[in-house]
Formats: sequence, C-alpha cells, structure tokens
Amino acid sequence: MIYSTTESIPGKEITEIVGVVTGNVVQAKHIGRDIMASLKGIVGGEIRGYTEMLTDARNIAVQRLVENAHEKGADAVVGIRFTTSAIMDGSSEIMVFGTAVKLKAS
Repeated sequence: MIYSTTESIPGKEITEIVGVVTGNVVQAKHIGRDIMASLKGIVGGEIRGYTEMLTDARNIAVQRLVENAHEKGADAVVGIRFTTSAIMDGSSEIMVFGTAVKLKAS
C-alpha cells in the first residue's frame, strides 16, 4: 500500500477516489513516564518516554488507516494528515486521515 502526504503519487495515475479513510488510537500516560517527565521538567531536555509513546501511537494509527484502505479496495492513500486531541486528562488521541484511491494498472 502506497501512502503519502502529497495529493498524488509520482509516476502513478489516480483512476478512482474510493473515499476518506482513517486510523486512530487513544494513548494514556504511564506513571513511570510521568515521573521521568517531571524530572526532565526540572532540568530540561527531551522526554524520550513520551516521544517513543507518541511514535508508537502514530505507527498504530497509520497501520489502522492502511487496513481501512485495504478493506475499501484501495491501492493507495493520498493527502494524509495527522491530528491530535486531548480526550481526558492524561490521555490523547492521534488520528490520521486521507483519501483512498485506485491507481491505473502499470
């Protein structure tokens, strides 16, 4: 499955728009990460536990987007965008969405 933030795939012709596809995950904070985050808040620097947590969440969201596109029979997803939102104190949602398309056969 090809997926891209661009509106087209270089060298490929879009023949059909299948529809909007999404993938999301809600991620909650972990007490161990919160302790390290508090310490980093004092001395400064990257909070790697949170960086890793958000990277994992993004990867899960993209995997779900691709699964959604496969279910709709798409060959690719274009115009991918990411968004985040707070669901409740201590958790957030990462959502990815884009347009599922069919490509001209080579």
